Amino acid sequence: MESMKIKAQIGNDGIVKIELPPEFANEELEMVIVFQRIAKTSLKSDNKSPEELGYSRRFLEEVVGIWEGEMIQIPEQLQFEEREEIQFHLVKNQLDFIV
Repeated sequence: MESMKIKAQIGNDGIVKIELPPEFANEELEMVIVFQRIAKTSLKSDNKSPEELGYSRRFLEEVVGIWEGEMIQIPEQLQFEEREEIQFHLVKNQLDFIV
């Protein structure tokens, strides 16, 4: 048994479209649908103003440049380590890693 977690919008007609990976094409599947309503406020949470999130209107002006301690030292970037490429192979529904 395999499982997938998706978010879907159900149309006015009550129909929801579920797209499965191509490997399931032309197969007969038994499906169990478990659903949970998403609170309407969570759909718009990314669009909230700073005031709606609990910050004052002038929050950025009040905190930017407020650090009064020692200067923060940012060290020089280290050399990037070259690594061997990882190859993936799918064998009988198991993912094998070959290094």
